[in-house]
Amino acid sequence: MLDRIQASLHTLSPSEQRVGELLLLDARHFANTSVTELAALAKVSKPTVVRFCRSMGYAGLSDFKLKLAGSLSEGVPFIHRNVNADDKAGEILVKVVDNAAAAFLKYRNDASSTAIEKAAQAIALTQANNNRLEFFGVGNSGFVAQDAQHKFFRLGFHTSAHSDGHLQIMSASLLKPGDCLVLVSNSGRTRDLLDSCTIAKKNGATTVVITASGSPLSKAGHIHLCADHPENYERFSPMVSRLLHLLIIDILTTAVALQLDSHVLQPKLRNMKTNLLQKRYS
Repeated sequence: MLDRIQASLHTLSPSEQRVGELLLLDARHFANTSVTELAALAKVSKPTVVRFCRSMGYAGLSDFKLKLAGSLSEGVPFIHRNVNADDKAGEILVKVVDNAAAAFLKYRNDASSTAIEKAAQAIALTQANNNRLEFFGVGNSGFVAQDAQHKFFRLGFHTSAHSDGHLQIMSASLLKPGDCLVLVSNSGRTRDLLDSCTIAKKNGATTVVITASGSPLSKAGHIHLCADHPENYERFSPMVSRLLHLLIIDILTTAVALQLDSHVLQPKLRNMKTNLLQKRYS
């Protein structure tokens, strides 16, 4: 949580930056201090303290403090350890599992429930209004986009996934108000995805970005679902990042499914399951 705030600090207004700097100086003191005292220490108004919390993706000061206290008290029981070329199978096993567990627990403490709720509502609206839902990703993130398309296709959405840059630009150009585009990126610096995001926004579509805090893509979309991790993706094929992105897609899928009409959705899912059983050997 503190790493994400540090990475996002430069995007805030000068007064909100002072609140963030106060937090980073002593997070425990911040979590246990009244809004009046925080405002006085940061030399800002009380509404500015609340605006800082909302800029970080939380509903308000109470929600922010709750997540902050949980992050500080629970922490993460593992540290990220890079896989080395001379590691044995047992060492690789432990590092990969521990790194994934650490990333998941860190995300649980850091994630903005407000941002997740906004993204789920935007996606759910596309089905309610019979609009398009599209997922874009490049490289490893392209597989995540395909997984997302598969999950939402099962829920009855008009959805597709693209990992080719030219197809992404073409598809983004056809999006319109009411459509939703979800872009997945580890680095948040892929030019094709940034261009697609810009085009989709210009056409009036809602854009949701799943990427690292402080990256160009994180600032380009309407809704940012941060996916921060310490993985060195330049040395080995990304593992933790892909698992983290898949986890976020699962959270979104569940949140959206709960907003849909269960009386309509459940019979469709049962019928689909029945039909799929015919594809298996008894």
